[in-house]
Amino acid sequence: MSRADASVLTAGAGLFAALLQFAGALKSLPGMGGLPVDLTALALLALLPSLGFLLVLRQWRVSAALGPPLLGAGLLLFWLVLAGGWSRSAHVMAAKLPQMVLLGPPMLLAGLLVGADGPTRRRFALAVVGIGLLVGAGVGWGLAHDRVVLGGEPGADPERTRVQYQLAGLAMACGGGVAALRLVLARGWARLGWLAVLGALALAVLLPGGRAALLAFGLGVAGAPALLLWRRGRPGMALAWVALVAAAGGAGLAALLLLPGVSADLATLDRLFGDPTERTPARLILWQEALLWAGRMAPFGLGSGSFTIAAGTGDDRHLHPHNHALEALAEGGLPGLLLWLAAFGGGVALALRQAGRVAPERAAVIAALTLPIGLTVMVSTDLGNRMAWFALGLLFSLGVEARRPSPAPAAATAHV
Repeated sequence: MSRADASVLTAGAGLFAALLQFAGALKSLPGMGGLPVDLTALALLALLPSLGFLLVLRQWRVSAALGPPLLGAGLLLFWLVLAGGWSRSAHVMAAKLPQMVLLGPPMLLAGLLVGADGPTRRRFALAVVGIGLLVGAGVGWGLAHDRVVLGGEPGADPERTRVQYQLAGLAMACGGGVAALRLVLARGWARLGWLAVLGALALAVLLPGGRAALLAFGLGVAGAPALLLWRRGRPGMALAWVALVAAAGGAGLAALLLLPGVSADLATLDRLFGDPTERTPARLILWQEALLWAGRMAPFGLGSGSFTIAAGTGDDRHLHPHNHALEALAEGGLPGLLLWLAAFGGGVALALRQAGRVAPERAAVIAALTLPIGLTVMVSTDLGNRMAWFALGLLFSLGVEARRPSPAPAAATAHV
């Protein structure tokens, strides 16, 4: 098969992977609710053949350093299934365990393959920027017309609305990190274009009201280009970039606060600078409860999905610990925490180790795509979220090298 044919067969992998990773955010767009099939399933069906061709048409070289965290991920899933044996939950466990066991490994493998192949990784990153802009425009349209697509009529399902806006903010945060990286890499007039994209995403991320999304946006925008500059031997410029992002962000927020009525229109500003007595630090309460029950049920934990029952909120997944490490500790006990550290902590350790060995641009784009999700899994989502497993695969991809096969030498011509 020629290289042209191979490129055609694998070209869609990056786009389909981006659609799968951010399908939840794309469902907030007008018209998505009327699709005859679920967008997640549609993206997965389109992605699988492309990844199959990618797996066959590349030569793969795997670092031995990938072994321990990959083993940790497998053992973590096995232990959490085992911990379901003493769980008191029916609904949460029945929803979360299949997502972890059935979707977790394929998403991890997809992230690994997408992140390891250069052309696929670049297409994926650019598609994430496009999705971020599209989702930002969709959220702005929905707020302007007093319509929330995923949650139905305003106020009809507040929990689904909250989750929708979390996913939308995360898509914009990942897109912002990639846009900032492209801004640093660009030359000439292209920089103005990427600066405009970054500015649009910065304004859009203020719309949904998620403080975590804003922090994730800042982390991606500051961290990914700083890593690139540091790897290129310019540590002074890396620190200057972080300082510039912090100063620009602070100045931008201050300027918006001075405009009349803007704080009320931008939900994130209202939550950041509104009356703190009107808000209950729910995450702190959940974290305290998770630590309390982890101690009471040591060493093996409450059982998968049982935290909400123990905390007194019923068999309801919405009030999970909002921190992956605490969730693994509370529900899986000490073995759960150790295996989570082996898998996710091992993925971070692998990425830090390999960041100095791969191309600077490759390490930086993986950082842009994983830093926002890394923050989110520590303050928001649970272990059943497929996006976390895909991001873990992106980290693992730094230990894998995908190469196009060398062309076969021409057969020698026989002479009579």
